[in-house]
Amino acid sequence: MTLKIKKAAVLGAGVMGAAIAAHLANAGIECLLLDIVPPELTDADRAAGLDENSPAWRNRFAANGLQAATKSKPASFFSRSLAKRVSVGNFEDDLKRLAGVDWVIEAVVENLKIKQNLLGKVAAVIGADCIVSTNTSGLPVGDIAAGLPVKVKKRFLGVHFFNPPRYLKLVEVIPGAETDPAVVDFMAEFCEARLGKGVVRCKDVPNFVGNRIGVFDIANALKIMADHELSVAALDAIIGKALGRPGSAICGTMDLVGLDVGMHVMKNLYDAVPDDEMRDYFIPQEFMQRLVENRWLGNKSRQGFYRKGKDDSGKLIKEMLDYRTLTYVPREKPRFKTLDEARKVPGGFKGGLGFLFAAEDEVGQVVRAYLCRNFAYAAGRIPEICDDILAIDNCMKWGYNHKLGPFELWDIVGLENGVAAMGQLGIPVPEKVTTMLAGGRTAFYEQRADGRWYYDFAAGDYRREELKPQIILLPALKARQKLVTGNAGASLIDIGDGVACLEFHTKMNAIDIAVGEMIYESCDIVERDFEGLVVANHADNFSVGANLFEVFVTIQKGDWDILDDMVKKFQYANMRLKFLDKPVVVAPAGMTLGGGCEVAMHGDRCQAAGETYMGLVEVGVGVIPAGGGTKEFMVRVTEGLPEGTVENGLNLQTLYQKAFETIGTAKVATSAVEAMEHGFIRRTDGISMNRDRQLHDAKEVVLGLSRFYTAPTPARVPVMGDNFRGMAEAILFNMRSGNYITEYDLHVARKLVWVLSGGDCAEGTFVSEDELLDREREAFLSLCGESRTQDRMMYMLKNGKPLRN
Repeated sequence: MTLKIKKAAVLGAGVMGAAIAAHLANAGIECLLLDIVPPELTDADRAAGLDENSPAWRNRFAANGLQAATKSKPASFFSRSLAKRVSVGNFEDDLKRLAGVDWVIEAVVENLKIKQNLLGKVAAVIGADCIVSTNTSGLPVGDIAAGLPVKVKKRFLGVHFFNPPRYLKLVEVIPGAETDPAVVDFMAEFCEARLGKGVVRCKDVPNFVGNRIGVFDIANALKIMADHELSVAALDAIIGKALGRPGSAICGTMDLVGLDVGMHVMKNLYDAVPDDEMRDYFIPQEFMQRLVENRWLGNKSRQGFYRKGKDDSGKLIKEMLDYRTLTYVPREKPRFKTLDEARKVPGGFKGGLGFLFAAEDEVGQVVRAYLCRNFAYAAGRIPEICDDILAIDNCMKWGYNHKLGPFELWDIVGLENGVAAMGQLGIPVPEKVTTMLAGGRTAFYEQRADGRWYYDFAAGDYRREELKPQIILLPALKARQKLVTGNAGASLIDIGDGVACLEFHTKMNAIDIAVGEMIYESCDIVERDFEGLVVANHADNFSVGANLFEVFVTIQKGDWDILDDMVKKFQYANMRLKFLDKPVVVAPAGMTLGGGCEVAMHGDRCQAAGETYMGLVEVGVGVIPAGGGTKEFMVRVTEGLPEGTVENGLNLQTLYQKAFETIGTAKVATSAVEAMEHGFIRRTDGISMNRDRQLHDAKEVVLGLSRFYTAPTPARVPVMGDNFRGMAEAILFNMRSGNYITEYDLHVARKLVWVLSGGDCAEGTFVSEDELLDREREAFLSLCGESRTQDRMMYMLKNGKPLRN
């Protein structure tokens, strides 16, 4: 059997199926999206000239699903341009096209007979090596595959994505009894490497791992809300970020998922797990049943636990459900003293969680009841649903966006403290946990010199968490004495094979003086002792930009010479990266804004994570990019022009108009693909779908470049001079006249135009990178002297977002 996946098909174009197809397209996989033929023609169809043979009618459900995916929020596609990788069809006309695909994903309604009937037809047309999977969230994989030929059963398994597939990391892989282990291994690696997922291998039991634990978590919280007579907002405040839950907390998450979906899963679980000791928690609360009866299903019906309403003056407000009366009331902002105090406890999240778990007031009671039941339930599910604690913890982090899994949380509050609290609450402690404690084991995880170890209930001892060689962890390397040098802002780490990694570690990885100094020092060391350099880190955000507070304080002191020196040093730190005698690969992820974007643009290559949000956003605080960003964007839009074309009169207007629009409107790419389209990343650069493997990918690029590396030479950039200023002035006049921009926006834009034009010169003049950096810096400093820019900086520092006009 030859296993490969270049083409795939998704059967079922509902929200989930269409979103899976979109993510396959994100990963470069050509995809066929099929659904049923509509049941009958409508009057509107006939008026449009359609009949029962019209493809536009027969493929409507699939086409509508694809269209919805292109408009979804959050976006399903990295870029709407990728929708062209998805073609549509229907089950009656197009199943024969499955003969040409490598992977078929069934994602139709959760009805066993419908799935079995469709897959029987699929089995008759697919190729001999085609893998077939079901995206069921809980139906037994073995039952779904029951009627399939033996040869297809060997290539059939569950591959369960979590919604939304682009953003949630978890994929559960569930082998059937007859699935070929080679297929399981291949799909696990494919989902990790190509789709960027975190894979958990599950047993074929009701709702597998993620939804078994996750639905109990939510059901437990809703019961606590009713028992303690908490408001919806109060529950979400307590069981929210302080406990490592996402911003949507409990009720917000239910609105997002859909109350009908949540109740359906709860009921199914109740029926499917008759021997579960906490089965009764899956009985939906009475208010949930009434909400579903009223079709108050959450976001999709625009009302559930929350909705948007209007006050007496007609102002839009957010309302919450009073589940006792089934009426909506203005959403309160609960203030719990204990939660406020927890934020001030030393030790960050861990310190705050320990404080809340020990609190004596109602908040503490809720926290203990919620966590202890979750702890006991999770421990009781091993080995029923999986064999180790890693599977459960990873499912909750990757599939439900929890900060930590239940066993990791239990370690924070203390294993013995958790057991003691269970005793006080009357919650039976799983025997395996008491046995563990009796053996002197007081934590589920231990951090050792060679990595993290976890407790294995079956072995009665710890096992080392095995990491794939494609995962490079900088903290682990530091623990192994691989730190080369460092300061308060950044570190240089030896990541092996002659490659070093420059890691920023300031707050939000803002670029300050210390980071700039470490760039210079790292370049000197790499040039002497290494084959190349990666600039990367493990933080959520590569860098949010320059340290604005540092800049603002310097302005307030009137230290203009110092500010000029700060900006110049940052410019030439980036130039040092660009012209280093060894290859430099920058690996951005998350927010890569302002100065962070400028650093990323100065490497030989950029190996971006798929989820990279990148842009030159400086105009938002009243300045222009001055760390080389404006200069480098000019280099990007003009590089590759055939020799002699500029001298022979090539019109540069289209190129510079893009630069002006991109920088002047502070465009931010919402993916690495969009960053390529905007011009922040070259189309020849790489994208890492799996963030965990990004550092390894970047290292491999460095090693590839290092074999025959020659440092680039400084560019001579063709500019438009006076012609560009005239063109831009006309555009700005119209925008100001139409009141699309303020007078100060106009002022900032003119400074940007002054840099982009290249100066008082004729179109086709070539200027050096150094000249452009001088103009950048001059424009930046002049804008910093404006009180309106300083007001914008102050607003940004106070509110964490730019001032909107």
